Amino acid sequence: MIFTVRDSFNREISYLRISVTQRCNLNCVYCGKEDCAKKAEELSPVQYYKIVKTFSECGIKKIRITGGEPLVRPDITETVRLIRSIPEIETIALTTNGVYLKRYAKELKAAGLDSVNISLDSTDGSTYRRLTGADVLQRVLEGIDEAEKAGLSPIKLNAVLMKGVNSDGAGELIKLARERKIDVRFIELMPFSDEGESSELIVTGDEILERFPFLEYTNTEGTAKYYSAYGFKGRVGLINPVTHKFCNECNRVRLLCDGRVKPCLGYDTAYDIMPFIDDSQKLKKELEKIIFKKPAGHSFESEGAPHGLNRTGG
Repeated sequence: MIFTVRDSFNREISYLRISVTQRCNLNCVYCGKEDCAKKAEELSPVQYYKIVKTFSECGIKKIRITGGEPLVRPDITETVRLIRSIPEIETIALTTNGVYLKRYAKELKAAGLDSVNISLDSTDGSTYRRLTGADVLQRVLEGIDEAEKAGLSPIKLNAVLMKGVNSDGAGELIKLARERKIDVRFIELMPFSDEGESSELIVTGDEILERFPFLEYTNTEGTAKYYSAYGFKGRVGLINPVTHKFCNECNRVRLLCDGRVKPCLGYDTAYDIMPFIDDSQKLKKELEKIIFKKPAGHSFESEGAPHGLNRTGG
């Protein structure tokens, strides 16, 4: 029997973000304070299947696969295929930096992936290299093209702007939403790195609207408010976790690559579920307890940021 699990604040939890690795082939300045090449314990595709299957019995309907960079795992397609076989899961999305997307897009679509989010903080090669530590912008752009050809939809580009670093390139990113059926989303800088802890670097959603007054509000989907303008094929999204806290509407929890469940991105608290993985009934009860413990909201405004995004996938 499928039913909905709510937390102690009566929020219906239907969205699970799965970090399949904390490894990454890039080293983005705003992502974290740790070594992105370091390999932690990682669950197998079958273990992910068991956990997601039990989560689906708690009301989870949407899955997002994240990292680190999920495409560094050669078995990522198998993980998608197994999750797709769970009837209760309605959508499967993936967040990637796009470097390996050209290679995997068609394969992932065939395995059951629905949509993809691609991190793209600049369309300028030198700025991109400064932000990520790698000269791979062209490969990312080719990956976006391949995702379109494969039929992955929607395609969303995620950008984190920092004043004096890449903020001048916002217009070029918005141009992509005008010319292609792609959503370009600006995410406020969060305190997961030294850069993120500097409020002077944050470009807020309100500042973007002031800079581009032709953008008109269209709708809200999840954590993003979307805008468009005459002649646009895509949309511009604003995700403002710092200046416009939306925790009261949060419907997600996170599964880390080592088998711990993290109820909130804004806290380091995570619960080990591996002792229950081979007993679905015990696992289900444990997941219900963890979901119920989900805090009211993040703690970004407090001192002491949680661990880097390479562990949690944002």
